Amino acid sequence: MKATDIMTSKVVTIDGLATLTEAARVMKQHHVKTLIVDRTSEQDAYGIVTATDISQAIANGKDPAMTYVGEIMTQPCIVVNPDLAVEHIARLFAQAKIRIAPVIKDKLLGVVSLSDIITKTNCLTSNQVKFRSERTSELPVDELIDQEWEVVDWEGEYDNWCSG
Repeated sequence: MKATDIMTSKVVTIDGLATLTEAARVMKQHHVKTLIVDRTSEQDAYGIVTATDISQAIANGKDPAMTYVGEIMTQPCIVVNPDLAVEHIARLFAQAKIRIAPVIKDKLLGVVSLSDIITKTNCLTSNQVKFRSERTSELPVDELIDQEWEVVDWEGEYDNWCSG
């Protein structure tokens, strides 16, 4: 499976000159936690702003009515090529510590998120996930949650991803 197979094509965007108050309103209206920030020109990179970005800005004393999205957004953001395999997207997300990225090839095509990977694929079959601890049988179930898991049998490089 590729990014185009699992991406969400309905993308909510916002202008970089919108205020944080407006961004929060748009997020609430569309039931999303992330907005893609429109490019100011064809040569410009897309940006991304999350609910967490807005929360952190407010916690740091920024006035949401007077602070622009362009001041706090991440730009350029990591983007995904539409032909990138889902396994590589998952690894990219883990290494970059992100949960969502726009899918772009010349133009914005959609967004792909961890939720898309989890709900729209079966890329993690039972033989690909193993528990790292040797003491599995000795641990109560709630203690297993805090242990480390490892995905195996994922080989290859990031041939089709880029930032920008």
